[in-house]
Amino acid sequence: MPEIELKTDVAIGVAIPSRNARGRIARLGPVVDTVLANHGYPPVIENLLAEALTLTALLGALLKEPQGQLTVQAQTEGGIIDLMVCDYLGGELRGYVRHDAERVAELGGEPTLEELFGKGYLAITFDQPVAKERYQGIVPLEGKNLGEAAQSYFAQSEQIPSLVRLAAEKRGEHWFAGGLLLQHLPEGEEGRERLHTRLDHPDWPHVAILGGSVKPEELTDPDLPLDDLVWRLFHEEEELRTLPPVKLSRGCRCDPDYVRSVIARFPADEREAMVGENGLITVDCAFCSSSFAIQPSELT
Repeated sequence: MPEIELKTDVAIGVAIPSRNARGRIARLGPVVDTVLANHGYPPVIENLLAEALTLTALLGALLKEPQGQLTVQAQTEGGIIDLMVCDYLGGELRGYVRHDAERVAELGGEPTLEELFGKGYLAITFDQPVAKERYQGIVPLEGKNLGEAAQSYFAQSEQIPSLVRLAAEKRGEHWFAGGLLLQHLPEGEEGRERLHTRLDHPDWPHVAILGGSVKPEELTDPDLPLDDLVWRLFHEEEELRTLPPVKLSRGCRCDPDYVRSVIARFPADEREAMVGENGLITVDCAFCSSSFAIQPSELT
C-alpha cells in the first residue's frame, strides 16, 4: 500500500504513555472543498461546517470498528442555524447545515455559537454494529465555539478531562481545517469503563497546557505534517507515540438503488402521496444536494 501523506485529509492517533494521555490530530483540505462545493453556503457557515467536519473526523477516528459510524448533530429551535449534521463511516465524511440565509447576512464576521444557534443541544452518537454497541450523549450547546462545546460534551456526558482545538481557514480558493483532541484516560482503561477517571489528575494540566499552545495556523497549515506538529508540541515528553493514520475522504451514501429500496417500504397510499405533478417521486439528499427522480412503477 502507498504511504499516506500526513498533511491533509488524514487523522493520526497520539499517545503520551507517561501522562496517561491520548487523542487524535486531523487536518482536512480537499474533503472540505468537496463537501462545500454543491451548497453555496455563506463564509460563516462554510467555516463552521469545516470545523464540524474536523471534529467529526477526530471523533470518528476513535472508533475501533471499521464499520463503526459517528454522528455529530447540533439542533436548536429558533436559531439562525436550526440543524447541523456531520457523520463519519470508514474514513468517509459528509455534513450539511440548515440555516436562515437572511439572518446569517446580518451577522458579523466571527459570531459566537449562541449567536448562530441560540439555545440548543449537541448530540454525539457512537455506533459500532459488530460489537452491537450504540451510545449517544446529549448536552446543551455551550461555549464560544464548537471546540468548547465538544469539551463541554466530554466533561458532562462522559466525565473525561479533554482538550479540543479546532480551526478553519480559506487560503485563496481552498479551505483547510485542522483539529486536536486530547484526553486523560488512566492506565488499563478500556471502552467506556471510565467512571473512575480523575478530573483533577496532576498529569492532565501539563498535557492541556502543551496541547492548548497549538496555534490555529499550525492546525490549518497544509505544508506542516501532522507528526511534525505533534513533535513540536510534545517533544520534551518521556515517550511520544503516533498511531497509524486514517485516510479521510468525502463520502455520501445516497444511491439510487438504496433510495428506491427505502421508498418501496412505504405503504402504497403513502407512496402515491409522494408523486409530484410530473408523475415522479423526487428525493433530495441534503448532504450532497443531489436529487433522485423515481418512477412509481419501479417500486412495484
